[in-house]
Amino acid sequence: MKLASFQVQTPVGRFTRLGSVQGDGSIIDLSSAYASLKAREGEPQPYRLVEALVPPDMKRFIEAGTTALHEAQRAVEFVLQEGKDTPGPQGESLVFALSEVQLQPPLPRPNSLRDFILFEGHFRRAYDVQGVEPPLAWYKMPIYYKGNPAAMIGHGQELEWPSYTEKLDYELEMAMIVGKEGRDIPIEEAHEYIFGFTCLNDFSARDIQMQEMSARLGPAKGKDFATAIGPWIVTTDEVGDYHNLDMEARINGEAWSQGNCRDMYHSWERMIQHVSMDETINPTDVLGSGTVTRGCGLELDRWLQPGDVVELEIENIGVLSNTIVRR
Repeated sequence: MKLASFQVQTPVGRFTRLGSVQGDGSIIDLSSAYASLKAREGEPQPYRLVEALVPPDMKRFIEAGTTALHEAQRAVEFVLQEGKDTPGPQGESLVFALSEVQLQPPLPRPNSLRDFILFEGHFRRAYDVQGVEPPLAWYKMPIYYKGNPAAMIGHGQELEWPSYTEKLDYELEMAMIVGKEGRDIPIEEAHEYIFGFTCLNDFSARDIQMQEMSARLGPAKGKDFATAIGPWIVTTDEVGDYHNLDMEARINGEAWSQGNCRDMYHSWERMIQHVSMDETINPTDVLGSGTVTRGCGLELDRWLQPGDVVELEIENIGVLSNTIVRR
């Protein structure tokens, strides 16, 4: 499934819901659809089960595990069979056009954000410029930094230019969402912990980032102002071969960067194995791939400007779009 967090206006206010995105440009409200299914099956209190099995919050939904996915799929099949005009038990709409709703970050506040650096071309650039060999540690283990999980933005949302930078940059990345808790996970079992994938744009204030990291700490202010994810999460059963997906970044419709996740030096499974070593990973942990080779303005010597529309597209996932604004 393609799972999205979205806001919809109702007579009693605006609410954030969990939805399944359909190929015709519609989105099914999974919690309301599941309540409708249970009512049809004779459940006298259908909403009582919704909170436990198909909650309207992405974080709680992922934490609910495979049962939630199974029941959500049943709800989708029910709506498609009964018709998209079928009302919910309280007369609510079950299906909306994507144009009627506002997409949110699929995980508005993930449990954690770890962003790796896994594409050798991107990694080597800084060392090649200096004429020195990069550290061997990068080849031995997947290296990452910890980002700010409280600063997520979603598809269609504006990115406000940080007041302290003159060099704002994008990064073309893919992200994996952890689906269940684990510790000391063998690499051959790591695939069982992957819930799905999404696009990730690790926006960067390059000038302050370089200053921070010259002191051998960070990045902090250079990254923590915003990370974009979306437009939705695609579950592993639908995304296809997640080791081989084309990726592209466009600025104002012009392709600036292309890549493929097959060029990652360490695999998604190796990332899980490494992070879970003597450490517990949890549902809704986000693991970013890092930037593809030539996947950012720093490598191209091209920089974002106010008003730019930044689009990241990943095969079988979708397009994540954000507009840069400077107030």
